[in-house]
This record gives sequence, C-alpha cells and structure tokens, in this order.
Amino acid sequence: MSENSRECSDSECSKESCEGCDKSQKSMIEPVNAYSTVKHVIGVVSGKGGVGKSFVTAMLSVLLSRKGYNVGILDADVTGPSIPKMFGITQKAKANEFGLIPEHTHNNIQIMSVNLLLEQEDTPVIWRGPLLANTVKQFWTEVVWGELDYLLIDMPPGTGDVPLTVFQSIPLDGIIVVTSPQDLVSMIVKKAYNMAKQMDIPILGLVENMSYVKCPKCGNELPVFGESKLKEISDEIGVDILGRIPIDPEIAKLVDAGNFERFSCDYLSDALKKIENTL
Repeated sequence: MSENSRECSDSECSKESCEGCDKSQKSMIEPVNAYSTVKHVIGVVSGKGGVGKSFVTAMLSVLLSRKGYNVGILDADVTGPSIPKMFGITQKAKANEFGLIPEHTHNNIQIMSVNLLLEQEDTPVIWRGPLLANTVKQFWTEVVWGELDYLLIDMPPGTGDVPLTVFQSIPLDGIIVVTSPQDLVSMIVKKAYNMAKQMDIPILGLVENMSYVKCPKCGNELPVFGESKLKEISDEIGVDILGRIPIDPEIAKLVDAGNFERFSCDYLSDALKKIENTL
C-alpha cells in the first residue's frame, strides 16, 4: 500500500504534537483493513458542491477498470451519496467476521457508500461532523477491499471535517480537483488547492465539468455557463488540466438508469495517463 512520506526536517524534534512536524501527521494515518491491500489512493475534491465530483469519480473508475485494474470507490460524501445510484446498485452491503463487504458493479468495481447501509436510499443522514468523519474512517479501516490497484475517494464539497479527516487519516497519493466554467471558479479551485498544499497532498490536476454543450446539428461547442477560465487558473497555480467534460444528454440518461458503466466516450484520457505515469 502506498504511504505518503511526511518526515520532520528537525532531527532534534521529539514532540508528537509539534505543529508542522510530520511525525504528528504520520501518526494520524489509519491502517487499512487487515484483509485489504490498496496500492494507490486518489481523492476527487472541489471547493463547492454541484460541480460533478461523483460523476468524475465514477468515470475515472470505469476507465481504469476497462484498462484491467482492480478498482474501488469509497463514497465519502456521506450526506449526499450518489455513487450507488449511478451504477444501479440497490442491494445492501453485508458484513462478516473480517469486516464490511463492499458491493460490486457489473464490471466488478467495488463500492462502499452510506446508502448501502441505510434501509431506504432516500433516508436523510442527519449527523454532526465528527460522526460523518468517523464513518469515512471506518470505510477505510473496516471495509474488506481485497486487493485494489486504485481506490478513488469521492469527497464531499468544501474544506470541512470529512475532507480534513480523509487528508489526515488516509494515505492519499494525490487529488484531482473538479470545477465548472463559471466566474467564481478561481476561488473554488484555490480553496481546494490551498487546503491540499497545507496538508502536503500532491495535486494531480484539474478537471472541468459541464464545459460546453455540443450542438447536435452543427457540432459547434456552446459554452452555456460562459467561457472557461480554467487555462488562466491552471497557469496561475501551476497545475495541469486533465480534461474538459461537456454536458452530454446520453450520459445523463445512463446515470439516471443506473447504467453508467455503458458510456462509450472518453473525455479523461489525459487524466488516466497522468494517474498511470505519476503513481
């Protein structure tokens, strides 16, 4: 399993709670379930909701699976879980003496989400921050993931308890920041970027969702949410653009029907190359 190396530069430091000392951060990393081996862990984040983190997480997982990798999705968006619905998973997760057993998609992508533990999928999760954070940690420490090449973590929006818990407790190899083509995108990206930098988490790149709509008659790309600002932001913070995903009604139909694995387009080929070449 991959480990982030966060070593203290002060050879004489012995304080376990030293601010800026990586001994304290390293001690907070939780061990994965004893019956699991996870080679690489990638977080999918954004500074706000509604930009398509779950969509990008699911698309990357399918594309990685198609390349022959063993893939899992940890749905850390506990109060707004959507991953099971996208893959048409309605059965509930089970447990045995070794831990929680994730559900599998048709193509054997492993999934754990709070919606797999609720009696009704539309039951609201009205929990405070510490309970949300502990649930996400349990999805890492108590789920029997088996042998995975990649575990993708679909994170909730913002920089609150759950993202902080993931950054501190799970050995992330890097994050992908998802955004949309709107004027406030600069602030959104920078919030996620600055949090990752402060936590010493590598940033693999940016993905812009809802970039445009392709006209079915002429094929022109129509920027329905305005002209993209992604290139300027990418240059400013020095982070690569990994892909731009349009609004695609055909994919939306597959999502609604729970048949997401059937999509045929590939808007994230550069993201896959970056993941494979970097990790």
